[in-house]
Amino acid sequence: MSKQKTKSSAKKRFKVTGTGKIKRKHAFKNHILTKKSKKRKLKLTHDGLVNDSDLPNIKKQLRLK
Repeated sequence: MSKQKTKSSAKKRFKVTGTGKIKRKHAFKNHILTKKSKKRKLKLTHDGLVNDSDLPNIKKQLRLK
């Protein structure tokens, strides 16, 4: 049986922290930035953590246990 591969899209979008949590970037910060406020753009700059309800799916894509 062949080895299981991680999803390429998931390995580009998510990183695992040292404590085992999964980091992600915020959406909506790549174009049409003129109508967005400075405060909103600054909040979108910082990384966030994956929600608990999404963790099983992302761990499956990254082939984590």
